[in-house]
Amino acid sequence: MRSTESSLGELVRVALDEAIGAAEANPGRSVVVLDAGCGHASPLRPFRARIGRFVGADVHPPADPIAGLDEFVTADLCGSSAPFVAETFDVILMNFVLEHLDDPAVALGHIRRALRPGGRLVATTVNRRHPFVFAYLSLPVALRGRVQGWIKSTPEDSHRLVGRCNEPATIRRTLEAAGFIDTRLETVNHLSRAWGRRRLTRLIGRIGDGLVTGSPGRRSTIVAIGSAPAATGQRA
Repeated sequence: MRSTESSLGELVRVALDEAIGAAEANPGRSVVVLDAGCGHASPLRPFRARIGRFVGADVHPPADPIAGLDEFVTADLCGSSAPFVAETFDVILMNFVLEHLDDPAVALGHIRRALRPGGRLVATTVNRRHPFVFAYLSLPVALRGRVQGWIKSTPEDSHRLVGRCNEPATIRRTLEAAGFIDTRLETVNHLSRAWGRRRLTRLIGRIGDGLVTGSPGRRSTIVAIGSAPAATGQRA
């Protein structure tokens, strides 16, 4: 990924392009991609022409069909049983999913096993080290839900927040414990976009972005990359 500060969209596009490009290097094999926690739309749509099979998954089925998907799977990532067949996917995206998980370690273990050797995970999530995000995640559960519905860009983006794996060091440690290698993390300012539903919340987001511009470790959003070992026995 780029070392200079970029927008979240740029970082994710670069990461997905790298991941899909690596999968395409396997001659004669169709690229299989999972959007785990796809919600009602997927950032992978621009890559659809390069994906042989495109699967979406979420804990609840969508109200309307998601454009571009070949298959949708209703899956609990934190469940005791694996929701996906082992070594199925070349690329898995988890776009703002980690902050909603009751047991991120279990979920990332399932995701790791679902990746083919050498496959990659691209994950985005909020950063608890940002002062506004910290305050947001620290609210009582009932109040957190009310505030979330007010600040999110659309009501469909409002989901129960947990925030158990939302600091860079914690994310890296959890990824590596799940068996991922070559982990990379980058942070980006994104509050003004994420909280842009109303003028006031957009202004608050801009203030929040400005507060941490010179402190990369505290920027509001984390992009994390992890790879499955290329061969059995390879460890982080």
